[in-house]
Amino acid sequence: MRQPKEKITVRTLSKMKKSGLPISAITAYDAPTALLVDEAGVDIILVGDSLGMVVAGADNTLSVNMDQMIYHCQMVSGVKPGALLLGDMPFGSYQIDIPSGVANAIRMVKEGHVEGVKLEGGQERLDVITAIIDAGIPVMGHIGLMPQSVHKTGGFRLQGKSREHAVRIIEDAMALEKAGVFALLLESIPMELAAFITNKVKVPTIGIGAGSHCDGQILVFHDMIGFTRSYLPKFVRAYANIHELIHDAMVKYIADIQSRQFPGIQESHSVGETMESWLKEYENSQID
Repeated sequence: MRQPKEKITVRTLSKMKKSGLPISAITAYDAPTALLVDEAGVDIILVGDSLGMVVAGADNTLSVNMDQMIYHCQMVSGVKPGALLLGDMPFGSYQIDIPSGVANAIRMVKEGHVEGVKLEGGQERLDVITAIIDAGIPVMGHIGLMPQSVHKTGGFRLQGKSREHAVRIIEDAMALEKAGVFALLLESIPMELAAFITNKVKVPTIGIGAGSHCDGQILVFHDMIGFTRSYLPKFVRAYANIHELIHDAMVKYIADIQSRQFPGIQESHSVGETMESWLKEYENSQID
């Protein structure tokens, strides 16, 4: 468990890469979850736009907007985590033009109280990424599978399988590093390609579905604790089965209500004979 005074920053992550210390990251969308994962000692908490899928129940992340992201960032930042706190830039918040991209990133920091932002895209996003960094906001790049481009890619598919596409991802990684990102998220690419990029760049790489050779790993919180029964990608390892635990608890709760075993004496308040006397007096007064 992390010591209370220790705070993870972008400089911490850089030192961890140089020292060969693996970086742990997880998503969180509310205060109780953020507190749990931070107390466990995770290095990065990402308020991901994946909340559109795992919290709101949508088929993808595209419907998430800035106000929703800021709302969830506020909940997470309220616990003052020792982990580095990042927020996803939602679809449409940085693709339109550079000024709106910078303005929305500033909102994430000023209103959501995050310590950096993550946005998707390689060389095609260099202008807005550079402008956000110039505004003093740390940026984590995101390449490989980019969920906000799900319609363009035809689904959530492994990226970088062909020589041409692999070279493109490598060049994106190097361009983003040159632009000044503090880290790169590599999603759903072959492990060999992820290992090559990790060795090629000086900034930390965080993998999700990119094999074990990245500098760190991230998973969606709801996936890794087995909170949903939806399809899980190949790269997810479930460390708990919270869905089954909650289901069994709910079934027992309903059964106890139906059998009048809940609430019992121990869950009820009583003032004893005094109340019974008052109620009897009241009933008699109504009869009179």
